[in-house]
Amino acid sequence: MSNTATHLPSDLPRRRLMTGIAASLALAAVPALASKPEKIAVEVWKDPNCGCCVDWIKHMEDNGFTVTVHDSGNTTARAKLGLPTRLGSCHTALVGNYLLEGHVPASDVHKLLKQKPKALGLTVPGMPVGSPGMDGPDYGGRKDPYDVLLVTRNLMNSDVSTSVFTSYR
Repeated sequence: MSNTATHLPSDLPRRRLMTGIAASLALAAVPALASKPEKIAVEVWKDPNCGCCVDWIKHMEDNGFTVTVHDSGNTTARAKLGLPTRLGSCHTALVGNYLLEGHVPASDVHKLLKQKPKALGLTVPGMPVGSPGMDGPDYGGRKDPYDVLLVTRNLMNSDVSTSVFTSYR
């Protein structure tokens, strides 16, 4: 019987070390992959020709949202979701059970979804320059002050009221 058949190859300890390192690296990556948050679905109704809406959608996608777009205008969607015209803007969105109207920053949407207040949602009435989607190069870095409003509905009489959710100054 030959001795070479019973001896381990001289590079076996090196192979074991390399296999161990590879396994450790793979296991270290698993929590990072597992903890990567799922993208949050947002449905948006907008005018097909609105460029600032497209910019807001990109802002949302860059901040952890996946967006489905309806280029059919937003007046009907806004009305169905119960938001008065006086609180309107150029696009209406739905995330979870909350409406979003206008150029609401993604950070406020994340905050809303974390806090889960009893509310219809958030609105940025009008189209304030400097808000997400209204902050492109055409505006020359201008940033007007604006408020993100939390919209609530009185269950007794269906009146809609607002309070400042976040103020940008």
